[in-house]
Amino acid sequence: MPIHRVNFGAALVAILLLLACSPANSNPRPTDAAASAAAPTKTTAPATDLVVAAADHGRVDGDSTARTWVIIASDFQCPYCKQWHDESYKTFINEYVRSGKVKVAYINFPLGQHQHAVITAEAAMCASAQNKFWQYHDALFNSQKQWTPMPDPRPVLDSIARTVGVDVAEWSKCVDSKRMLPLIMADHDRAESAGVQSTPSFIVGDSILAGALPFADMRPVLDAAIAKSGSAPTH
Repeated sequence: MPIHRVNFGAALVAILLLLACSPANSNPRPTDAAASAAAPTKTTAPATDLVVAAADHGRVDGDSTARTWVIIASDFQCPYCKQWHDESYKTFINEYVRSGKVKVAYINFPLGQHQHAVITAEAAMCASAQNKFWQYHDALFNSQKQWTPMPDPRPVLDSIARTVGVDVAEWSKCVDSKRMLPLIMADHDRAESAGVQSTPSFIVGDSILAGALPFADMRPVLDAAIAKSGSAPTH
């Protein structure tokens, strides 16, 4: 299911704010000049762009019959996003996604104070076009401390592309083309309109959980959303 078609209208309040990356000033949009120039507000990916459509589909994981969506709004340069990835992501995937209880989608929410937030999102989405989003996602968080201080993270991004097994020439062409920017900005705007204000944030049913929550604190919210959707968990 193309994630830019997911209806976030039901995702309203109930915000639990813990450790999270928030916009440095009042404007959370990326400051990357190319992003500002190329990405119109409130846009979606062109339906005729098959590469973008493949990328959109590639960042969804889980059984298509699962009735409960979990939307992760994240920024690859956010240290709290890395914290949640390192501490809770595998448990979430093993207990809730692989078991068929939920399906999950990653939404890009690049923050302006993170100079590499946009380029890393582009790199991940271009890997997603080759069905390697989650492998690239993991590698970005695992190497975050390496590429964050670099003036240009591209050498590390190129190395990750080779490691995860994408066609590097096609991936590089995709990144250089900036073709993923409209989808990334559509992600940001849709999440923001749903009430996301910081990263990481998790839209679960009609709740938004914000911050690097311990997974024990997320589990009751997940279970309640699953029960409400009619597919109760079996612990």
